Amino acid sequence: MGCRTRATRQELLRVVAIDSGEGLTEVVPDPDRRRPGRGAHLHPTPACLALALRRRAFPRALRVSGRLASGRVEEYVAGLAGEQQ
Repeated sequence: MGCRTRATRQELLRVVAIDSGEGLTEVVPDPDRRRPGRGAHLHPTPACLALALRRRAFPRALRVSGRLASGRVEEYVAGLAGEQQ
């Protein structure tokens, strides 16, 4: 979704949009690929996530109108990047 490079499912992180109440929709990581709803996939790297955010790819890929909060995905990817160092 971010860098548009093809990869196997195991290499990608699935994200889904959930209604977090108060009229806010949030993008959350779904590493187990079990959450219901439409999902989108991206590489779990800060660079790929930054491209997806810059291109505003989440609303398009998840077919959600309006802004999406992406804080939980950003924290998840940052945590993975910290583990790899």
